[in-house]
Amino acid sequence: MAREFDVVIEKDSEGTFVASVPGLAGCHTQANSLDELMERVKEAIALCLEIEGSDPESLEFVGIQRLRVA
Repeated sequence: MAREFDVVIEKDSEGTFVASVPGLAGCHTQANSLDELMERVKEAIALCLEIEGSDPESLEFVGIQRLRVA
C-alpha cells in the first residue's frame, strides 16, 4: 500500500541537504545532493515505519513559517 509523507528539506551552512519527516518522530537524513537525499529519505521512512510498527498519526500539512527571534 503506497503512502504519502510530507518532507521538509533544508540546506545547512556547508551546503548539505537535510530532510525531516514531521509525521514520523525522529525520521531525518542528510546528503550532498537532492537526488541522493530523496533516495535516503525513502530509506529512512521505511526504517521508521518498520521500527514504529503501527500506523503513525496522520498529520495534515498546513505550511511553514519563518520566525525571527531576537
